[in-house]
Amino acid sequence: MSRDFTPPDFSDLGRDLSDSDARPVEAPSREPDRDRRTPPTPARIRTSERTPEDRRPDIQFRDGRAVLYDRDRGYRLNESEIRTIVELGKFRVIAANDLSEHAYAGSRELAERDMYNLVRQGLACTGTFEGPEATPRELLTLTKRGHRLLRANRLAPQGQAVYYGFVKPREANHDADLYRLYHKEATRIEAKGGRNLRVILDYELKRKINREIARLGTEARPEIAARHGLQVVRNKIPVPDLRIEYETREGDAARVNLELVTEHYRGRHVADKVHAGFSLYTPHGEADHLRRVLDQHELTAEILSL
Repeated sequence: MSRDFTPPDFSDLGRDLSDSDARPVEAPSREPDRDRRTPPTPARIRTSERTPEDRRPDIQFRDGRAVLYDRDRGYRLNESEIRTIVELGKFRVIAANDLSEHAYAGSRELAERDMYNLVRQGLACTGTFEGPEATPRELLTLTKRGHRLLRANRLAPQGQAVYYGFVKPREANHDADLYRLYHKEATRIEAKGGRNLRVILDYELKRKINREIARLGTEARPEIAARHGLQVVRNKIPVPDLRIEYETREGDAARVNLELVTEHYRGRHVADKVHAGFSLYTPHGEADHLRRVLDQHELTAEILSL
């Protein structure tokens, strides 16, 4: 979507889900003792979090599951379900197929079992939206309860913004594709030695820019844009769909701004994204259309396909 800013370890994955796994439990009168041992993470589970110093607090697992509390309610979750909550919080919306492929190494059965448990406990919800080529697609998001549980237990890394809910249904499919875009670009970054990747969605960038323009005024746009690693284009501050911040092989801080350009983008908006220096991705089969748009505006840019 064109979203420029202008002011106005899983030892228990094979278990069958039982009623006792999904039933909320009452909170104890005091915080339970915590075991300092954290189950190891197998290589087959890949998440967007790669920052060692940002690991979540230690959680006590018994028989492969832990009980996480929010207010007076507890939820029985295994390690992969906890990681899925974090992924949903970071990206807001993820397609069920993409979650299975990237977070469960293609194991649809394990992914469906975890998703069923999260939905049953009221921590996540699903929705069916028209996907590519007018085919229906199942998408997932956290509920308000799931978002609250994530924050109450500090599951996400410090400073990582987290979200919940299908806020804009018309943009749900586009937003869900950002999870796949992330993994595509993360592979490129890691192949060059990049590490400690952090996800920043356009919501977070726009919120910060909004606050600064309200405080400093519209004449401060160039200064504000530069502070956030962006540029002013046609008196606007184009904001990328997704930013990945990471550490290079040499230990330097780096970032890449990514835009998922679809056939619905107008030529002027595409040109703005190119002038802003964003890396352009396009859904499979739409690259030729994007190249024609760039040719019409006499622009050259690398086009990557999901």
